[in-house]
Amino acid sequence: MVCMGEAQAFCLGVGGQPFSPLALGRHLVDWCSAMRWDMRKRLEGKVAIVTGAGSSGPGWGNGKACAVQFAREGARVFAVDINLESANETGAIINEEGGDCAVFRADVTDSDAVAQLVSACMEAYGHIDVLHNNVGIVEPGGPEKIQEENWDRLIDVNIKSMYLTCKNVLPHMVEAGGGSVINVSSIASFFSLGYPCVSYSASKGAVNAFTRNIATQYAKNHIRCNAILPGLMDTPLIRGAVSGAYEDVEAMIAERDALCPMGKMGDAWDVANTAVFLASDESHYITGIELIVDGGLTLTMRP
Repeated sequence: MVCMGEAQAFCLGVGGQPFSPLALGRHLVDWCSAMRWDMRKRLEGKVAIVTGAGSSGPGWGNGKACAVQFAREGARVFAVDINLESANETGAIINEEGGDCAVFRADVTDSDAVAQLVSACMEAYGHIDVLHNNVGIVEPGGPEKIQEENWDRLIDVNIKSMYLTCKNVLPHMVEAGGGSVINVSSIASFFSLGYPCVSYSASKGAVNAFTRNIATQYAKNHIRCNAILPGLMDTPLIRGAVSGAYEDVEAMIAERDALCPMGKMGDAWDVANTAVFLASDESHYITGIELIVDGGLTLTMRP
């Protein structure tokens, strides 16, 4: 038997003699078990509601990427978006890859619509293990520029929606004995992004406080609640809503890339991979955190 590297010591038995094939097989099984080699997908058996599961433009938004990545890790996904066509695109990707995705159109700022979507998810899948609150909008500007109706709309979308989804989902998680709530916030809740966006920053600060309160209240029910704080990200939402604060899209990308210590902005997959971790049992003892995903940007902002 020829063994190389780390495997060599493993392949040799007592006295340096090689194991028989049968004994080697048994030891391989034991070793893999000890090393916790588990080929199961990380979210296998879980049902995840993802709000904002479509994309606001061509490419990959955070919600779309999260929904697809959840499915790739074995979750059954209930994809919610106000834009049915966009949600259907996400659902088609998941189902074409062999996953399981149900699509639902809803305005998550409407209490009746949220109650209906949660009921539909329960009817389709029987339980809810993960709630991923991803929906959000951005409007640059300070208090003198932003119109009152736009302020109210942004607050409704960015924080009221989370209140409504949690209000309807948490009772099911309590009854089931646990779950994971993942809220998308932003580093704008702590730091200036270089241009005024007072309503967005205020809403994301509220998301952080909301997350901590849910985590504290429901820890005894084995329900975890955490927030993801993306930094400068290159997504369709940013290209559409924020580029107006710059000379053009190309100038925005160049300027934002230059600010990032890693040399470029992150993307939706960075958020999606973080969400998978927080949805999985790997994070079973983590709750109430604000997990920054920014390539080190906030390190340059600290005093």
